[in-house]
Amino acid sequence: MTEKLYYTSAYIKEFDALVKKCEKTDKGYIVILDKTAFYPEGGGQPCDKGKLNDISVYDVQENGDDVIHYTTKELPEGTQVHGIIDWARRFDLMVQHSGEHIVSGFINARFGYNNVGFHMGADMITVDLDGDITKEQLKEIEAAVNDYIIENHHIEILYPTPDELKELKYRSKKELEGDVRIIRFPGGDTCACCGTHVDTTAEIGIVKLISVQKFHEGVRIEMICGKRAYEYCAAAVEENSVISNLLSAKVFETSSAVERLLNENQQLKIKLSESENNMLNMIAENYKGISDKIVLNQKNLPPDSVRKLAAALIEQNSGLVAVFSGDDENGYKYAVAQKDGDLKALVKDMNTQLNGRGGGKPFFAQGSVNTAWKNIEDFLKDK
Repeated sequence: MTEKLYYTSAYIKEFDALVKKCEKTDKGYIVILDKTAFYPEGGGQPCDKGKLNDISVYDVQENGDDVIHYTTKELPEGTQVHGIIDWARRFDLMVQHSGEHIVSGFINARFGYNNVGFHMGADMITVDLDGDITKEQLKEIEAAVNDYIIENHHIEILYPTPDELKELKYRSKKELEGDVRIIRFPGGDTCACCGTHVDTTAEIGIVKLISVQKFHEGVRIEMICGKRAYEYCAAAVEENSVISNLLSAKVFETSSAVERLLNENQQLKIKLSESENNMLNMIAENYKGISDKIVLNQKNLPPDSVRKLAAALIEQNSGLVAVFSGDDENGYKYAVAQKDGDLKALVKDMNTQLNGRGGGKPFFAQGSVNTAWKNIEDFLKDK
């Protein structure tokens, strides 16, 4: 049985221990100590990392009463080792976990929703709830949580007796018996939890709720705390400052400036589309009444415009229409059409001979060919 020092204090950064077992595996070495401050993965919280002597500990898992350390090198059984926790990583995880407690507790108290899923990623925390929360409600929760954090509450760790546990109101994903560890954020949350947490809420610094979206029967919230939240907000401010300068808009007026720019862009797109349609109709008008086939190589047309020109041409003519746009180096987009025609065989043959692909309806097909223009002309010469 490994003595779990992280339950004695989550702030133990270094410790000395005895190697009870060391065994080589495909993943490296598994090491069991008589005691450890390395927290194993569990309850949504990633494991600690660090070193035993100068050997890296890259994974920590719990197996019954033992804590398994995965190391890159052997540590002889019966020897003393000095363990050093990656404290920056551990403290970040403590901050994220503690912030999640308060958010889940506030949501449960206000809406009655349960935290049914929790994942602490390298960049973001996700919390899954069994009820719906709007963006406006999320803002209200965020404000209340940060007010609570500033009040600097001391976190309590309780080990209630079975009788005390029956009378205690706490959050848990399942019914619990035996020795139960309760984490209490006074006035904020009371929850059964085996993870590591800060001693006071002020250490969390700030909680930022990033997003809320539908997930299964409820919602998923993305959130970050502490240094992660500071870095996120600092990056967002810097990005907004760049946008502000580009748009010559005040920092708190960038969204309205972007909206205005998008409206102007939409109007320009409409005008450009109208001009293009007029141009395509003028080209089609020049071929009005031609009963024989029409083969065009029109420069610099996007695929949709190739289609539009072919559609305009078959309104004016009864013969085969083949519109291409591109060059010999990059290939050609095409649209072939014939009113009341059946072009399936022709399109199949063209794709085979001209290294192309595409298809559509019997009377109208689109695609591309990767060949030279001379080969296209030769192929369509007798069609």
